[in-house]
Amino acid sequence: MNHQSTTCVHVRTPRPPAGQPLSTPIHQTSGFAFTDPDTFAEGMARPDAEPVYTRLGNPTAQALELTVAQLEGGAAGFATSSGMGAINAVLMTSLRSGDHVIAQRSLYGGTFASLEALAHRWGVEVSYVADPDEARAALRPNTRVLYAETISNPVVRVADLPGLFAVGREAGLLNVVDSTFATPLLCRPIEHGADVVLHSTSKYLGGHSDVIGGVAVFADAARHRELWPELVEFGAPADPFAAWLTLRGVRTLAVRMRQHCENAQLIAERLAEHPAVRAVHYPGLPTHPDHDLARALLTGSGGVLSFELADRAAGLEFTRSVRLASLAPSLGGVETLVLHPASTSHRQLTADQLRAAGIGEGTIRLSVGIEHPEDVWADLEQALA
Repeated sequence: MNHQSTTCVHVRTPRPPAGQPLSTPIHQTSGFAFTDPDTFAEGMARPDAEPVYTRLGNPTAQALELTVAQLEGGAAGFATSSGMGAINAVLMTSLRSGDHVIAQRSLYGGTFASLEALAHRWGVEVSYVADPDEARAALRPNTRVLYAETISNPVVRVADLPGLFAVGREAGLLNVVDSTFATPLLCRPIEHGADVVLHSTSKYLGGHSDVIGGVAVFADAARHRELWPELVEFGAPADPFAAWLTLRGVRTLAVRMRQHCENAQLIAERLAEHPAVRAVHYPGLPTHPDHDLARALLTGSGGVLSFELADRAAGLEFTRSVRLASLAPSLGGVETLVLHPASTSHRQLTADQLRAAGIGEGTIRLSVGIEHPEDVWADLEQALA
C-alpha cells in the first residue's frame, strides 16, 4: 500500500469510456507513459506511431491535423502554435542557404518579413511575381519553392493557383500556399497543384478570436514523413487546449463562412457607391481584376475586403471612428474588425514595397463579421462621415 504522499502524485486515471465522446477530449499532457520500450521508441521516430511527447504528437492536435487534412483533401497535417509557426516550419525545413524562392508579390507582412530574414541571414534569394508568366521568367537552377496566397492579405488579390503551380510542378518546385482567407470551404488548393497548404487557424478555422494556432497540410504522406523529423525539432507544436478550441470552431465553420461571405458582398457593394471611398478590393465585385478567376477558382468571395480612402490621415481617422467594429489585429472572427495595414500588419514594408504590393497609405482592411449586415453598414457609414 502506497503512502499518502505517493498517492497524491500518482492520480488514478479511469479507463476510457465505452461510448465515443461527442467532443474531442483535451489531452493536456506533456507526455505519455509506456510499459513497452519498443512502442516508446517507435513513437519517438514516426509521426504515425503512438503519441509519446506532445512536441512530437498529441491526440488532440492530431485530431485537428486529421480534420483539416480531410477538409483540404490532403494526406497528412502538422499543427503548430501559430500561423507563422506553420509558415516558418515549412520554409525553414524546405530551404537551405543559396536556394531561391519565387513568391507572390502581394503577401501578408509577417510572411514578407520571414522571406526577407531568410534572404539577409541565410542567403536565400527571393523573387516576387504577380502571375504565372512572371513566375516562369523568374525560374533559376537553384529555385526550390513557389509560395502564394489563395486570397492575398490585405488587398484580396486571387492567385492563379492552377497557372502558378503548373510552373512549379514543371520545374520540380515545392508548391506552397497560404489559404487562410479562403479556408478549405472556398478553395482546396491541393486540387490545383499545391504540395503544402498553410492556415493560420487563429482566423476562420478557430473563428472566435480566442486561440492562436496554425496548420500545414501535405498533399503527399511521404513528403510529410520526410519533413516530420525536422518539423518537430523546429519546436512549434500546437498546444492541446489551443487545438481543442480550434476544433470546436471548425464545427461551425460552414455556417459562419456562409454568413461572412454574404455580409462582405453587401458591404463591398455599398462601399463601392460611397463618395469617400476611392476603390474597393473584393473578388465578388465585377470591377475586381480577379473577378472572373475568383468565380472559376472559389466557391465564395470570402469575408475580407479592403478599400481606399484619400490618404493616411483619412485612413487613421476612420479607424478611430468605428464604434461597432473594432480596431484590432487578426481577422476571421465572428466580429467585424478594421485595420490600417500601412501602419500595422505591413509596417515592415518600405513605401516602394507597399506600392508594389498594392497597399496605399489610405488602405483599410475590413474583416466582416457575422453580425446583422445593416448594423455593420451603419457603423461604417458613420465612420466614413
